[in-house]
Amino acid sequence: MVKTTKGMNIPLNRAEGDLEIRVEIEDGVVTEAWSAGTMFRGFEAMMQGRGARDGLVMTPRICGICSLTHLTAAALALDAIAGVTPPDNAHRLRNIALMIETIQSDIRQAVLMFMVDFANKKAYGSHPLSEEAQARYGALSGRTAIETIRESKRLLQVVAIIGGQWPHTSFMVPGGVTSSPDISKILQCRMIIDGFRAWYERTILGCSIARWQEIVSVDDLYAWLLEKEAHRESEVGFFLRFAKHAGLDTFGRGPNRFLSYGNYPLPQATAVSGQGARLTRAGYAVGTEVFPFMPGKIAEDISHSWYEQNGEPLHPFSGRTKPYASGQSGRLYSWIKAPRYDGEVVETGPLAEMVIDGNPLFCEMIEREGPSVMVRELARLVRPAGLLTPMTTWVDELLAASNDSFYHPVKAIPDGEGAGLIQAARGALGHWVKVEDEKIAHYQIITPSAWNGSPRDGQGRRGAWEEALIGTPIRDIDNPVEAGHVVRSFDPCLVCAVHCLDKGGGKGGLRIGPGR
Repeated sequence: MVKTTKGMNIPLNRAEGDLEIRVEIEDGVVTEAWSAGTMFRGFEAMMQGRGARDGLVMTPRICGICSLTHLTAAALALDAIAGVTPPDNAHRLRNIALMIETIQSDIRQAVLMFMVDFANKKAYGSHPLSEEAQARYGALSGRTAIETIRESKRLLQVVAIIGGQWPHTSFMVPGGVTSSPDISKILQCRMIIDGFRAWYERTILGCSIARWQEIVSVDDLYAWLLEKEAHRESEVGFFLRFAKHAGLDTFGRGPNRFLSYGNYPLPQATAVSGQGARLTRAGYAVGTEVFPFMPGKIAEDISHSWYEQNGEPLHPFSGRTKPYASGQSGRLYSWIKAPRYDGEVVETGPLAEMVIDGNPLFCEMIEREGPSVMVRELARLVRPAGLLTPMTTWVDELLAASNDSFYHPVKAIPDGEGAGLIQAARGALGHWVKVEDEKIAHYQIITPSAWNGSPRDGQGRRGAWEEALIGTPIRDIDNPVEAGHVVRSFDPCLVCAVHCLDKGGGKGGLRIGPGR
């Protein structure tokens, strides 16, 4: 039996920084995987002693592509400490901006980061849809790639209108927002959103959102695929046909446990209905069995991370970020901590949201065959279908209530602690903050890529995408596109590069898409 060892280097977007994934392969199948963050940035340490509101400016700089999500989490934490509930219009503006960032991220990731690998001639030159994949996703030439860049850029103008700029906007504050757009600006936002929706329905879905939402089972999905040529030729239709033939529904399982904090607080007066106080539901799922979310069950394990060891996993309100670099030897191998929920490894992201919200199509997919690369990426590609309609409703409600308040004054941030828990594009994002004498006494952040890309914990259990890599078939060590599909299906931030080394010293590599 020949064993081949590979390394995959993936830069990430927060304290973990650059990520290296090392896998072991036996007989063409991944049998072991290690996910190692190789850079320490220390944003939590930078926050200590700064003004209580400084997180509103500093934390969006953690990541450009999801800067609004960090701003939202930071603002929610300060809302909690100040004991203030923002007015309805503030909720609407915050939600619209966050939805815009999520939608553009989903579309860019699917087309520019994931499906671009379908145009990998070495891997898929013999695939019956290879030429069409080149025409759609070829670098700097694919028609869908070019359209995606144009349409997602145009959509982000909404954030610039209501927030001043994107990325790194800071228009959210404790008590609401600093922006109060007039009717002309709100109408401009509506026009941009309507234009994007028309493109999304025509190009991505190949049908109306209402028609897509009629799909409630796997049988419905494949009946829809055969129903019209527009469905088959849409990006969703093409993805399903290509992915199924490539076997992407057969690997990339992961832990089959899911976590979502829920998202988009509902205004008190709104026509939008949701799951409790939010549009999407908070919860923890084992398979498709959903349990109530309990924030106290979150803890960070550092037994395999380069930090001063504290003996047991700690809740983020008690957590410490004190670096201790031991080098490559021993059990420590990552700057990423290992977040766990109730002691368990979990996956977070759009698939987790679908399962916890009880989406019948995705629940049936999980029950039939379990999670996979195909199911995970499909969830991301179609998530905007569930966001565009409530977003439009909130824009219309802003038009009707444009003279109402956008801000409840907060003169000072009192001593206390608060958490801002939301869903970023990649999954569960949390900011845990303590304030003393109007200064930050404690700041801890857990990003989606920490949940999904964690190292092993004290029980020796792999992180989510470490686990998802197990069993992945690798046809060509010089072009291990399958490993790229697995990691990309979790949407890790920044450039992903795979470097492979076999026992004889042979070396190969794969760039897993343009990255972020």
